[in-house]
Amino acid sequence: MGPGPINAHPRVLRAMSADLLGQFDPEMTEFMNQVMALYRPIFGTENRWTMLIDGTARAGIEAALVSLVAPGDTVLVLNAGRFGLLLTEILVRIGARIETIDVPWGEVVSMEAVAAAIDRVSPRLVATIHGDTSTTMVQPLEGLGALCEAAGALSYVDVTATIGGMEIAADRWGVDVVSGGLQKCLGGPSGSAPITISNRAAEYIGRRRHVERGIRREDIEDGQGPRIGSNYFDLAMIMDYWSDKRLNHHTEATSMLYAARECARIALGEGLEPRYARHRAAGRAMAAGLRAMGLTLFGDDSHRMSNVTGVHIPDTVDGEAVRRAMRENFEIEIGTAFGPLEGRIWRLGTMGYNAMKHKVLLTLGALEACLRAQGYAVALGEAVPAAMEAWDA
Repeated sequence: MGPGPINAHPRVLRAMSADLLGQFDPEMTEFMNQVMALYRPIFGTENRWTMLIDGTARAGIEAALVSLVAPGDTVLVLNAGRFGLLLTEILVRIGARIETIDVPWGEVVSMEAVAAAIDRVSPRLVATIHGDTSTTMVQPLEGLGALCEAAGALSYVDVTATIGGMEIAADRWGVDVVSGGLQKCLGGPSGSAPITISNRAAEYIGRRRHVERGIRREDIEDGQGPRIGSNYFDLAMIMDYWSDKRLNHHTEATSMLYAARECARIALGEGLEPRYARHRAAGRAMAAGLRAMGLTLFGDDSHRMSNVTGVHIPDTVDGEAVRRAMRENFEIEIGTAFGPLEGRIWRLGTMGYNAMKHKVLLTLGALEACLRAQGYAVALGEAVPAAMEAWDA
């Protein structure tokens, strides 16, 4: 019950146990086509280029950035937590010129600030995190794409922590590249990164296509732009691999494709709106239960992720001792924190297969007992009834 990874859905685990297929077996390529179709509604897009990057969620981030940014390009990063800093870390390695909008952890960046920064620095790319689990806050994105397009900039958004649990609206937001992961709200294992790419971004990436010599073909021409600085994360070649051209770029991670396909089938089978409502109910119940114990939540409710809740560790409590007691006595894991929030807050996740009423109630009851064992004057018996009432609110 931490900020991820979470327990995988049993159907996903079963799907992963299926036998392997050759990467160009017609059944395999049909699965690839199904994955593309299944993830379009999950991303809120009609983008043709909606597919998977083989690797953890960070692989999706790196593939996007290395394919959209050439050395010397200016990139504007919205920096509001650990994962905004991660974008900067990757961009430094690419050789980008980086500009940031920095806000304290627990706050978000206003679109007015984004507009002013775009006017000031004229970026090639604007990059941000949708839901940053390090702060448990969600960045508003309405209007971001329009600001970028008007300035001739591309846009990138990481949705690892929110995809499958909060609405992702790539087309409505107007953003160009969005990537995520399976291991949080989608209820799968880490190791596959769904990604969607707009036509505008695909055209730019295509201008940077340089096919490796050993797999060159007459029907695939190189572009005239600078070579993408990674072979494995070269989106131009990966797009050709997922297209009808079936360029032999790498061996698809078959079991992870099965997992990603089943994650999407489960999400769409439940219905996206009911699924988002379930995550909102779970987050609302967790927050109400924590407050009923007398604890203080981190950040403001208006920008809180529905699937991860931050809560201040009481000054008189050993936070790691409580986490250890939760794990040893109840087999429940809750999250610690990073950077300026390390040792100050716990992060409790209500995601995917774990965004269930009984799991929230069990977690709250366990936390109450562990706090009491630490000598904290918790309001006994208040958390679970408050959570039950909030779930149905």
